[in-house]
Amino acid sequence: MGIANWIDIGRMDELSRRVTPLHRLDGRAKTFVTLAFIVIVVSFPLHTVSALTPFLLFPLSLLALGQIPLQPILKKILIAAPFALLVGIFNPFLDREPATMIGSFTVTGGWLSFLSILLRFVLTVGAALTLIACTGMNRLSASLEQLGAPRVFVVQLLFLYRYLFVISDEGSKMFRSVELRSEKGRPLSFRVYGSLLGTLLIRAMDRAERVYRAMVARGFDGEIHVLRPTSFGWKDAAFICGWLTFFSVARTWNLAEGMEIVLTRILSSTPQ
Repeated sequence: MGIANWIDIGRMDELSRRVTPLHRLDGRAKTFVTLAFIVIVVSFPLHTVSALTPFLLFPLSLLALGQIPLQPILKKILIAAPFALLVGIFNPFLDREPATMIGSFTVTGGWLSFLSILLRFVLTVGAALTLIACTGMNRLSASLEQLGAPRVFVVQLLFLYRYLFVISDEGSKMFRSVELRSEKGRPLSFRVYGSLLGTLLIRAMDRAERVYRAMVARGFDGEIHVLRPTSFGWKDAAFICGWLTFFSVARTWNLAEGMEIVLTRILSSTPQ
């Protein structure tokens, strides 16, 4: 129960079926801007933290324009968070060279790089999940193919996403049946978990073979069909130009530091 409900893969498809100005935009525009966003965020130097904060505007704006609730996005970010923590958790111990001061507290380069990794993770994963929520996996896959991605890669990506539903449901049923047959309150052993994973793998391979035969029998040729195709218009061009301009400005200048300087001057000039 807990794992399947927490992951809640189908929720993303439900969100993608909403009708908002953001959902009506062409999938290629949203995909291109999101890919550009990810590349620019990753391109910052290792110890950058403050200059990355203005980029939060992009995923938060998409959430607001697409009327997408924050909770399902945060749940999925938290599920993947241990991978980001594992990448950067040792940085504070490996890099102890002082980098900056916060009051009387010395911040080392390791802590800055660790915070930078976490912030990049939240930005990139949040933007990717928001893209799926406001586009849908079918339209997103079709957009990737139209932008030049190899069809083999796009089809495999779509199948991977689609059959996560099947595998998660199958695994949830197996886990529940084992729990009901086990002594209450007694934790399952690693041997039982290994057996469950092996059985799940065998069932997944058998299901994949049956799905493949059914698709071939129905004439599947590898082409992705979209029920509601969209056309590229001036709104899509404005969406791309506007966000790319913001990304370029935020990448060239540290907008967070600039805002801090402006606010400091305003407060210092205000009569006490």
